[in-house]
Amino acid sequence: MSCFELLNVDPHCSARRGVLRTAHGVIQTPAFMPVGTAGAVKGILPELLEQTGTQIVLANTYHLMLRPGVEAVEHLGGLHRLMAWNHPILTDSGGYQVFSLSALTRIDDEGVEFASHVDGARVHLNAEIAIEIQNRLGADIIMCFDECTPFPVEKNRLARAVTRTIAWAKRCKDRFSVLGSQSSAANCQLPIANRQLLFGIVQGGIDPELRRLCTARIVEIGFDGYAVGGLSVGEGHDNMIATVDLTAALLPTDRPRYLMGVGMPADILAAVRAGVDMFDCVLPTRNGRNAFAFTEQGPLRLRNSVHSDSKEPVEQGCDCYGCRHFTRGAIRHFFNSGEMLGPILLSLHNLRFYQRLMTGIREHIERGDFAGWAAGRIERYARTDNEP
Repeated sequence: MSCFELLNVDPHCSARRGVLRTAHGVIQTPAFMPVGTAGAVKGILPELLEQTGTQIVLANTYHLMLRPGVEAVEHLGGLHRLMAWNHPILTDSGGYQVFSLSALTRIDDEGVEFASHVDGARVHLNAEIAIEIQNRLGADIIMCFDECTPFPVEKNRLARAVTRTIAWAKRCKDRFSVLGSQSSAANCQLPIANRQLLFGIVQGGIDPELRRLCTARIVEIGFDGYAVGGLSVGEGHDNMIATVDLTAALLPTDRPRYLMGVGMPADILAAVRAGVDMFDCVLPTRNGRNAFAFTEQGPLRLRNSVHSDSKEPVEQGCDCYGCRHFTRGAIRHFFNSGEMLGPILLSLHNLRFYQRLMTGIREHIERGDFAGWAAGRIERYARTDNEP
């Protein structure tokens, strides 16, 4: 039985509307996951996060394994208790952070050894360890361990990363199956709504041949869902979407599709059009902490002096806490005074903007007019969405 039910497909493109069932609730897709790297979405109380419309959050295995450590998370009651979030949680495997944040001391077919960015300690991580840690953290959805490459990258290195990603995916599933037979919390014989879900990851950069190869092999192994990894690393919007178009079309229709680490509103809309169901990105909160607000009319930079005496909300018609209670002038003052309320309010606004976007996406797929509705927004967002 699949954890995913497909409800609608837009008649003019591949955009999909569905529901994803997990042990901590049902997720309406397409869905956006705010990032709670170390077990918290920065500056946002869980109750306020719920009010933005967030259904599921992402936490990071790499950071949690280093601090406070999996034993501490278990002692404190598991990841849901640690985060005070009784809704779905997805953990990534830590692969991206290992290859981007750490000083790698060894990488081979067995796994990786790296220096912790916290204290420099040598840490070993491989497919089996990544699955065991995520299983113990108690996330609803866990990810296979994969090898991430930068952009650009030589084809030979990219091909080696794809080979390792495939081999590690098989080892991840084997270890997941063993843990499922040992623990009722992750027992793969339980109904889908009562167990952990394991997603495989497709790598291959922007190389069509390697993407096809990796997709075929990962699907052959078989997972509860499939992720497209290795994008949003500098390849640009057009290369990203061409790769997503290619890859999504090769994935099973009865499993959720997750585009990792994406992204800007234009990227999300174009990827939904290609058939993607799930997204995560740090941009709503990271940009919020840098006085950058997403709006339907384009971005606002609240540090600009033009907002100093503005009595307008950040965005007319937005129902977030900040727009209901504070003016642009007040929020600009909080930023310029070093008050933490400024970053909190704009992070909340940006999270609400993203969730309103996802609600609109779902509604228009249901109506069957998503393709036309999205086209104008993709053009507008691509023209105006710039990071600070």
